[in-house]
Amino acid sequence: MSMLKVEDINVYYGNIHAIKGISFEVNEGEIVTLIGANGAGKSTTLNTVAGLLKPATGSVEFEGSSLLGVPAHKIVNRGMALCPEGRRIFLQLSVQENLEMGAYTRSSAEIADLIADVYDRFPRLKERYKQIAGTLSGGEQQMLAMGRALMSKPKLMMLDEPSMGLAPILVEKIFQIIEELNKAGTTILLVEQNAQMALSIAHRSYVLETGRIVNMGTGDELLKDDTVRKAYLGG
Repeated sequence: MSMLKVEDINVYYGNIHAIKGISFEVNEGEIVTLIGANGAGKSTTLNTVAGLLKPATGSVEFEGSSLLGVPAHKIVNRGMALCPEGRRIFLQLSVQENLEMGAYTRSSAEIADLIADVYDRFPRLKERYKQIAGTLSGGEQQMLAMGRALMSKPKLMMLDEPSMGLAPILVEKIFQIIEELNKAGTTILLVEQNAQMALSIAHRSYVLETGRIVNMGTGDELLKDDTVRKAYLGG
């Protein structure tokens, strides 16, 4: 069943045509990844789906309902969360306070259980629950950003460059967590420059170049595709 359906969206930054008529969908239970070089339009696509940017044309539907014109905070209410590029955590607040900020759409009765669930998934955050977020390592900050997104109990979680700036061992850990979240029932839309890792966990993938989708297929198919290998996998 299609959870997210994006059809023929065009997005502009002033006179710059950033997204050029792209269409894709994410089915319930999938990990779908968008790969491409810097400037390909990956983050712009996620920000448009999340309601942070408005497309000039086209449609975005979530569970059969249009998201066009719906404010970003109400999109979160409908069951979609964005874990943004660069983490964007509240650096002056504690780990626990950051998580509580992510739960603004939930009832106070739910918050304790949601925090407990995040701490189960990220034991390192539990150890540091009083620590000021700005003093965490890069990997810990990424875990906190993901944990904060999970506090809204999303059906669809969008992750923008979760491995950026992390050591290889932490990259593997973050991708392991993404797979675990998916197996526990969260549908994932992943934007990632580490194409090898992204394709290795994806059910399906779309390749973006200069605002257009130029290739698509299962993760395995694109891992074996000569054009993709030469452009993104160093092969």
